[in-house]
Amino acid sequence: MSVVDHNAIELGPRISEAEVGDYLALLKPRVMSLVVFTALVGLMIAPVPLHPVLSFASILCIAVGAGASGALNMAYEADIDARMTRTANRPIPRGRVTREEATAFGLTLAFFSVMTLGILVNWIAGGLLAFTIFFYVVIYTMGLKRRTAQNIVIGGAAGALPPVVAWAAATGSVSVESALLFAIIFFWTPPHFWALALFRSDDYARAGVPMLPVVAGPDATRLQILLYTLVLVPVALAPWPLGYFSAVYGVTALVAGAGMLWLSFDVYRVREGVAASRATRRLFAFSILYLFALFAVLLGEVVFRAIAPLFR
Repeated sequence: MSVVDHNAIELGPRISEAEVGDYLALLKPRVMSLVVFTALVGLMIAPVPLHPVLSFASILCIAVGAGASGALNMAYEADIDARMTRTANRPIPRGRVTREEATAFGLTLAFFSVMTLGILVNWIAGGLLAFTIFFYVVIYTMGLKRRTAQNIVIGGAAGALPPVVAWAAATGSVSVESALLFAIIFFWTPPHFWALALFRSDDYARAGVPMLPVVAGPDATRLQILLYTLVLVPVALAPWPLGYFSAVYGVTALVAGAGMLWLSFDVYRVREGVAASRATRRLFAFSILYLFALFAVLLGEVVFRAIAPLFR
């Protein structure tokens, strides 16, 4: 691991050494990929078809808005990132980008993504994107992250909003279906991130971030993971019996939900040694697959309905 230049964080403005890759890293591309995928599903399953050019513009604006949030988050949390092994190689702790540069970059992207979406598509979607950026940067990053162990629970709303923004881009409104997509991601976020926090708790403690394992301990965190998973699975399954999503989705949600429940119970049950670490890592990895499977089925059904007439 490279040596962290703490002075690069504290000294303020200087000549930038940043390359294109450093600015791309500020966008948090792995987070952005999840945002783009869930937003694409929200756009594609909306009952009102959107022109392909406007569809592309909508997804691009949502992606850029997510990247803006990531850059502003990194600018504000540079001191935390410098203390954590997982984040010490990010552009600001390494001294490649200054906080001021990251802030200007993020604000510019935020402004143009919101304005472009509002002007080209509609202002309901633009307003929701602006609220998403505001919620992630101001409410979560500045307000919750350093103050409460419930930061992930409340802040998870920001990560759950992209499919709602995309739905609004297509329909000009928010509906039950988009609210269900929001609820799935919202209740998925705590078990997903708390699993990560369990095997990264030393990192968070060193950085002074009050994540649940640091504040309440690993056993309380394991219980919360299990409880939230017990809520998540029926919430994710509910759209099928309610008649909003198909039986294919329902079966997928049932099978994948059983996997989430089993792995969450395993995390709750196994509490010591290498086995406990393995259990949390398995849950973290599977939770990504779980969310991807639910949304991929919805997207796959739209694609199937589109191409089915070609084979008749």
